Amino acid sequence: MFKKILIANRGEIALRIIRTCKEMGVKTVAVYSTADKSSLHVRFADEAVCIGPAPSSQSYLNMHQIIAAAEITNADAIHPGYGFLAENSQFASICREHKMKFIGAAPEMIDKMGDKASARKTMQEAGVPIIPGSKDIIPTSKEGLKFAKEIGFPVMVKATAGGGGKGMRLVWEEENFIDLWDAAQQESSAAFGNGDLYIEKFIENPRHIEIQIAGDKNGNACHLSERDCSIQRRHQKLVEETPSPFMTDELREKMGKAAVKAAESIKYEGVGTVEFLVDKHRNFFFMEMNTRIQVEHPITEEVINFDLVKEQIKLAAGISITGKNYLPKLHAIECRINAEDPENNFRPSPGKITTWHTPGGQGVRVDTHVYANYTIPPTYDSMIAKLITVAQTREEAIKKMSRALDEFIIEGIKTTIPFHQKLMKHEKFISGDYTTNFLEEYTI
Repeated sequence: MFKKILIANRGEIALRIIRTCKEMGVKTVAVYSTADKSSLHVRFADEAVCIGPAPSSQSYLNMHQIIAAAEITNADAIHPGYGFLAENSQFASICREHKMKFIGAAPEMIDKMGDKASARKTMQEAGVPIIPGSKDIIPTSKEGLKFAKEIGFPVMVKATAGGGGKGMRLVWEEENFIDLWDAAQQESSAAFGNGDLYIEKFIENPRHIEIQIAGDKNGNACHLSERDCSIQRRHQKLVEETPSPFMTDELREKMGKAAVKAAESIKYEGVGTVEFLVDKHRNFFFMEMNTRIQVEHPITEEVINFDLVKEQIKLAAGISITGKNYLPKLHAIECRINAEDPENNFRPSPGKITTWHTPGGQGVRVDTHVYANYTIPPTYDSMIAKLITVAQTREEAIKKMSRALDEFIIEGIKTTIPFHQKLMKHEKFISGDYTTNFLEEYTI
């Protein structure tokens, strides 16, 4: 097992990793920008190193500074969390060159699955159902338009790099194609330094359901059931739950087998997520694979009593899995609490938190790095907490979430709590009858 792990990230995921490391008896090193010097992950790590000013490009994306911090603290492994460098093959390679274990996928695997066009091709060869679309990157908008006409509108123009909904545009009609292609390319280039695009047929009114998987150095893989991530705004997830209210035992078995097949076909090592779109007839299609821990991993942990971060660290240390698939025994829901104003088009709301009171009670979990008098910087992602509830049934989990949201008091900034309070009382959400178009169809 590793003796000391540097966490190349910030916020709640950095604190989440520190907690598991402490329970495992592993020392931790936090890195932080000048904007994060008062963050809790800095306070609770065994050591902390400032790696630069607030902009991510000069701190959390500064590979040389992070490696230097690991060297001066004698860390023997680096955990990237999610976002930032978590799926950066160059960084994974640099860690390998400096004989530091990158707690994530190997650089070759990141390249293979991190590029969505390459991942589609790999999955198709493995026999995993994929959404109809281009086999490779499409070099120009003119060629893209020609292909879109061949498969028929509507189509989705998608960046091969990155995630979080960036570099994606839905094109309903031919006359809008070029403008939306250019917009997707510019956004992808700015966000990921890579403007490569490909095209998929747009699946109307789908569910977004992902399967959590784990694989070891021997090529064995297992799945830890599904998460339904269909409540989204502009491809950004807002609420996740497991098990999916749309799932059947037959569909879970098919999707689980497909996800394990996907992992084993590429000899995937570590924890990851295979994401699918599921149409109204319960046909499912591979969308992408995330070669890292997911934001929404806590709901899986809660329904199967399993520490995914610990499993990730153990797999990186070369410990094999049992090969057992896990099925949910409870129901869990996660609401992402963002520093955003839902009444003002979800505009970011950074600033000082004057009052902070988190909910509690049986079956309530809050993952956060925030506290009273903490100042939310304007520089980073707006998520400030994850509120998770778990209960015997979905109905009970929703009621518990509604109660917990009422107890969650944050003053000084705007948050998405009022949005979630309304959502938990919406009859369509309560019925489980929703798709990724929920927020376009209903007013919250």
